[in-house]
Amino acid sequence: MVFAKLDRLTRNVDLLRTLVSSGVDLVFCDLPNVPPGAMGRFLLTQMASVAELEAGLTSERTKAALAAAKARGVKLGNPNGARALRGKQVGNKEAVAAIKFRAQEHATNLRSIVDDVRAQGITSIRKIAEELNQRGILAPRGGEWQPTTVVRLLARLSVQAGQL
Repeated sequence: MVFAKLDRLTRNVDLLRTLVSSGVDLVFCDLPNVPPGAMGRFLLTQMASVAELEAGLTSERTKAALAAAKARGVKLGNPNGARALRGKQVGNKEAVAAIKFRAQEHATNLRSIVDDVRAQGITSIRKIAEELNQRGILAPRGGEWQPTTVVRLLARLSVQAGQL
């Protein structure tokens, strides 16, 4: 198994020892020169011990800082309490509606161009994307057209025309 970093796998020495003793080949990109055998197991164990210590010290510092803040009268946590986690997001519906409106408006503005491209015999999704890019027309997010964005554009135009 390949891992980017030892501490991404675990900061628990016991878990690492269990994995190492199970015979699973472990490779860590941040420790490419760990030798196989007893020396490698020793080095991995030491590195995991340091990571475990670091995690414990971080936890202790965080708890102490939160206790000190609480003692100063700072209100910790979400000011709306758990109610905010259970309720729906305020304004999300309006934001989604605005995004859909802008996308539909963009599609409307491109209708004549898409009709012209199709009139030239270009009908495949990929070829329409290529033609829009060649004409220098930006996709809705300002980048190049991809087949997926063309599919969405055509779907919006079909909805407008009542063809669905």
